[in-house]
Amino acid sequence: MKTRVTELLGIRYPIVQGGMQWVGRAELASAVSNAGGLGVLTALTQPTPDDLRAEIARAKQMTDQPVGVNLTILPAVKPPPYAEYVDAIIESGVTIVETAGNSPREFIGRFKDAGLKVIHKCTSVRHALSAERAGVDIVSIDGLECAGHPGEDDVGGLVLIPVAARALKIPVIASGGIADGRGLAAALALGAEGVNMGTRFCATQEAPIHDQVKQALVARNERDTALIFRTLKNTARVLHNDIASQVRALEYQPGGCTFEDIRPLVMGARGRQALASGEVDGGIVTAGQCIGLIDDVPTCAELIQRMVSECQQQLSRASEAAHASS
Repeated sequence: MKTRVTELLGIRYPIVQGGMQWVGRAELASAVSNAGGLGVLTALTQPTPDDLRAEIARAKQMTDQPVGVNLTILPAVKPPPYAEYVDAIIESGVTIVETAGNSPREFIGRFKDAGLKVIHKCTSVRHALSAERAGVDIVSIDGLECAGHPGEDDVGGLVLIPVAARALKIPVIASGGIADGRGLAAALALGAEGVNMGTRFCATQEAPIHDQVKQALVARNERDTALIFRTLKNTARVLHNDIASQVRALEYQPGGCTFEDIRPLVMGARGRQALASGEVDGGIVTAGQCIGLIDDVPTCAELIQRMVSECQQQLSRASEAAHASS
C-alpha cells in the first residue's frame, strides 16, 4: 500500500499505533513496526528522559524498522521537563515524532532541524490548520469515537475526516473508531491517507497489559464506553467500569464536582495498576467505541495482514459496485 503517509514515514502500510500512556512501550511498538506499520513509544510513560532513551534503545534492538515517539504536551501545575524529553528523542536518532495535547509550536523547529517527521494529533479542523501552519508534516485527526480525549466539538469521523482532508494540504491520518480493514478502507475513501489505532492494538498479544484487560475489550460492545470529565470541559472516553460510573455520578450530582473531588478515582497510577493487574474495575481504562469490532487477540502481524487484505477486498468490492452502476 502506498500513500503520502507511507512515503513520508518509510513504512509498508499506512497503519500507525496510537501513543498510549502506559501501553506504548518497546514490546508493542517494535511488533507493529516489524509488521509493516508504525509503532509508537509513549514518552511520558517513561519517568525520566533518560528512561525514554533506554526505552528507545530497547525498541531499536527489537526492530530495524522506523519507530516513532509520542510526546503529549498537557497543562500542569508542575509540568514534566518537556524540553529534556525532546532532547532525548532527537539524540536517540528517532526519525518520527507524534505530538498531541497543547500546540507543539515551540518544539517543531528543533524537530525539523534534526530531520524528524512530525505528526500532530488533534480533534478539530481549526487546530489541524494551525498545526499545518506551524510546519507539521502530517495531521492525525481524532473523531468522537476515539479513546481518550475527543475534544468538545462532538464530531464523528464520518464528517471530521473528509472535512479535514478537504481543508488541509498535508496528509491526514484518520483516528478514532478504526479496528479493521473496513475502517482502513473507509478512511482512505474519505480522503485520509492512513489510520491511527490505539484500542485495537491493546487487544494484541504483544500489548504490555494484563490478558484480563484484553479479554474485557473482546467481551464488551460498542455501547460499553463512557464519557467522563464532560462537566469539566476535558471530555475523555473510557471503558465503562465501576470507576467510570463513580466519576459520572460525582460529575452529575447536584452542584457537580471539581477535579479534586474525583482525583483519587482517576489517578494515573491507579489506571496503570489496573492495566498491569487485570483488575478491570480498579482504575480508568481508556477505550474507544471500536471495542464493538474487537473479537480476538491476534499478534500485531496477524492483525495488520488481516487489515490490509480486508481493506483491499472492500475497496475492490466498492470499485466493482461503482463500475456496475456506470
